[in-house]
Amino acid sequence: MRAAISRFAREERGSTIVLGGMSLLLLLTVSGLVVDGGILYAQRSHLQKVANAAALSGAQELTADQAKVTAVVDDILEQHHERTSLVRTTVTPKTGVRVQLRKAVPLGFARLLGKDSATVSAEAAAEVLPMGAAAGAAPLGIDESIPLEYLKPYKLKVDSSGVEAGYFGILALGGPGASTYESNLMHGYPSEIKVGDIIDTQTGNIAGKTRAAVKYRIDSDPYPPGDYSHRDSPRVILIPVYRPYNHNSNQLKHIEVTGFAYFYITEPMSSKDTSITGMFLERTGTGFTKSGTVNKGAYAIKLVE
Repeated sequence: MRAAISRFAREERGSTIVLGGMSLLLLLTVSGLVVDGGILYAQRSHLQKVANAAALSGAQELTADQAKVTAVVDDILEQHHERTSLVRTTVTPKTGVRVQLRKAVPLGFARLLGKDSATVSAEAAAEVLPMGAAAGAAPLGIDESIPLEYLKPYKLKVDSSGVEAGYFGILALGGPGASTYESNLMHGYPSEIKVGDIIDTQTGNIAGKTRAAVKYRIDSDPYPPGDYSHRDSPRVILIPVYRPYNHNSNQLKHIEVTGFAYFYITEPMSSKDTSITGMFLERTGTGFTKSGTVNKGAYAIKLVE
């Protein structure tokens, strides 16, 4: 009887060792797969962030030519050491850009199972739409009825002389007053303006403040005159586009924002000037899209995938 019990105990211990070994092997397998899965997840997340950055950066040049878009995409991929991961860059001029990436990721534990690597991929698309909301606008306005030809000379009137009512607009952003107007023209209005906002117009003599603000912007520009390609050029100002909202007695008192435009100041103002000379640009900027926006060449970028 004792022999039988002893034999049974030895068999139980043997089975326990086998089961323990199998459990340990299973645990190591699961742990290895979890580690490999984590590596793949991290690489997939990284690749997606790079794709997003490349698409958003490339979209900044959609108002230029396709070569600039692809050059920016390539530069972003190079900075993130993912140039070899590029599968395709698809550019639709003035509309959108799509970036597709793919790379093989070396595995660890899965190699024991005959799997040396796995492929991860990412795709991102960005598009440009007319800007419908933005901060940093200048306290000037352009009537939406005025047709714009980009890169052609224009004069923005800063008084009402010699123009039909409604074809100029000096805006009281953040309140009336010449000092507020001058600060906003120098640095941009810090709060957001959006399509549909009703804004008061500025009254009084602000020609001197305008000359001082224009001089400040020109003097602050580190780039050669006529070089409007730099996004930080202080000569480039964001201007609200409007339709007259409250217009009576031949005086425009309020406007309704309907869109935005970019204007490059080409010349300083003389002591007698009552107009800002420059040209309108097509370009992207920091802002948001909004339905119903009038397209006057200022675009915001939106990540759509």
